[in-house]
Amino acid sequence: CGMLSAQQTYTLQTCLQEGLEKNYAIRISKNEQQIAANNVTAANAGRLPSLDLAAGYSGALSENRTESAEGERGSVSGVYDQTVNAGLDLGWTLFDGFRVQTNYKRLEELRGLGEVNARIAIEDFVAGLTAEYYNYVQQKIRLKNFLYAVSLSKERLRIVEARYRIGNFSRLDLQQARVDFNADSSQYINQQELVQASLIRLNELMAGPDVNAPLQICDSLIRVNSRLEEGELLERMLQTNASLLKADRNTALAGLDLKTLQARNYPYVKLNAGYGYQLNRYGNNANRQRQTWGPDVGATLGITLFDGNRRREQRNARIQIENAELTRQQLELSLRADLADFWQAYRNNLELLKLEEENLVAATENHEIAMERYLLGDLSGIEMREAQKSLLDAEERILSAQYNTKLCEISLQQISGNILSYLE
Repeated sequence: CGMLSAQQTYTLQTCLQEGLEKNYAIRISKNEQQIAANNVTAANAGRLPSLDLAAGYSGALSENRTESAEGERGSVSGVYDQTVNAGLDLGWTLFDGFRVQTNYKRLEELRGLGEVNARIAIEDFVAGLTAEYYNYVQQKIRLKNFLYAVSLSKERLRIVEARYRIGNFSRLDLQQARVDFNADSSQYINQQELVQASLIRLNELMAGPDVNAPLQICDSLIRVNSRLEEGELLERMLQTNASLLKADRNTALAGLDLKTLQARNYPYVKLNAGYGYQLNRYGNNANRQRQTWGPDVGATLGITLFDGNRRREQRNARIQIENAELTRQQLELSLRADLADFWQAYRNNLELLKLEEENLVAATENHEIAMERYLLGDLSGIEMREAQKSLLDAEERILSAQYNTKLCEISLQQISGNILSYLE
């Protein structure tokens, strides 16, 4: 179908593209990813020195009393001493047991974790919107089927009314035809509500300004991919599944936490340097003022001999690494089980779909034959209704089989890390 008309016509791809641009959860996830990327700097890891500029002033008003060795006493009141200072101070940790290098690697891992989290959010969104898109297709098809049922019931009611007037049908036949027509009409009205609910959900996922805005979609059928291969899906899952990649990142982070703690086993070297100026003014002194300025340099070499927590924290960190590895193995096993479950459901639904396609052909032929006999008066209204119901049930079963197969397909694509193929 054309991409543009009097109203824009949406395909699954255009819905996904618009949703990825506007959906609030996706935008928040991308912002969090950007924050993690911005944090990967040498300064944040502690590689760079710190440089401080400071200035100060202090004054002291005092009364001085003195007594010499010969016993002479003196007193001076209102003595005001002043001190002015300014300086640059440089602090730099030259070595801290490889803590700085570990911090930088940790920031890089957190950046990678942010990318994986953003990917998980995007994949969940694509899977959810794709499922809702085909649910909307399903509900519209079901609405069309119910409208067809209403038209059949209306035609049957017309025939019964005409024959009732000439005495060929009883009042019971007329009342039954009206009951069936009203029942089909009620079902059609209820289905309109389900179509609108799916439309609202689609607009919400796409972050549209009006959730009730009409949405013209291109697809009028649910087309399933029957060419998926279990072995290929499993291989892709083990290599590209986002949740497994996230578990690998968490395991790496647990290892870096241990290295950070082990840095305390090493000595540290810190450099301090500065350049300062100081002015002292004396209220009562042989020297009325004193000025000093110039550089100063110092270095500190130290090691933490004992802090009471080091061994405990490192033992716990090793356990955390083991837990991260076990969590990853547990996740892989769970994904294998989910893949097996969805694959079995996928294959069963494909077989069911083939069977229902055959049933629909038979039900259609049966309805056509029943209609011919009904028009000739060889078939009762109840039997005609049964033929009509069989046709509608066959259409409902094949529609449900198509949608359930599509849901299994979406789940398999997501587990295998290939869900973004729906964007293509």
